[in-house]
Amino acid sequence: MEEMRLNKYLSDAGVCSRREADRLIEAGKVLVNGVAAEMGQRVNGTEQIICNGTVVSSRKKEKKVLLAVHKPMGIVCTTSDKDRAENIVDFIHYPTRVYPIGRLDKDSTGLILMTNQGDIVNKILRGSNDHEKEYKVRVNQPITREFLEQMRNGVEILDTVTKPCFVEKTGGYTFRIILTQGLNRQIRRMCQALGYRVVALKRVRIMNIELGDLRSGSYREVTEAEWKELERLLEDSSNEPVSRQKMERKKVPHKKTENREKRIYRTEIRHYEQPEKACETERRT
Repeated sequence: MEEMRLNKYLSDAGVCSRREADRLIEAGKVLVNGVAAEMGQRVNGTEQIICNGTVVSSRKKEKKVLLAVHKPMGIVCTTSDKDRAENIVDFIHYPTRVYPIGRLDKDSTGLILMTNQGDIVNKILRGSNDHEKEYKVRVNQPITREFLEQMRNGVEILDTVTKPCFVEKTGGYTFRIILTQGLNRQIRRMCQALGYRVVALKRVRIMNIELGDLRSGSYREVTEAEWKELERLLEDSSNEPVSRQKMERKKVPHKKTENREKRIYRTEIRHYEQPEKACETERRT
């Protein structure tokens, strides 16, 4: 937008006359981006302008961005300095600051969403919201019926049991899986727990956003129809921090914990059955 003197901007906005605007500016009652305005200052309307305690205009709203990116192998989804590989933000080099929604590990390929809208991130990622993510997977040995059943019903990894999920065999060594949770390297860990090794893993869908024929290393902005459908699917979703999912996991009791609980239980029984000895022990200590 074209710049103009602040007093003219306030006058054109119907706040006051130019002369009155000068008086208010001189009195320190006009703020531009939180700083007292100066006489003769020029603005373009994208600033936050407050006159006499009333907001005249706010900074221009940032354009909503949601990108579907086809991540190639070797690119990481973090922006940490510890990662020597190129990260996804630098890789796509988008003109507006965007960040990935969740992760796709370095050795995996396929769809990852990137946005500048923080309010949708936790809604999409939080496991209890049950939003689908679909993957195509190739493993190192023939897929059996037992393998499919175990994958569908839940596998013990990371001190928890994975949620039941949809799994479909698509070839001798390949299958399709739809998850509604996102544990660290979940599919790879599930396969490893069952004696398989993932050779290739590609994410092809996140909720209603599909990878389609998007070329590896390229991205596209989601369509208006995709945005509307995504917002509809997120309507009743919680946006609490994803870290709280840990409290929702069904923990698998650790053997040390079980043994400790048994010792405590046996001690309590002994004190109950032999109260005199228990009291004598307490007096000695």
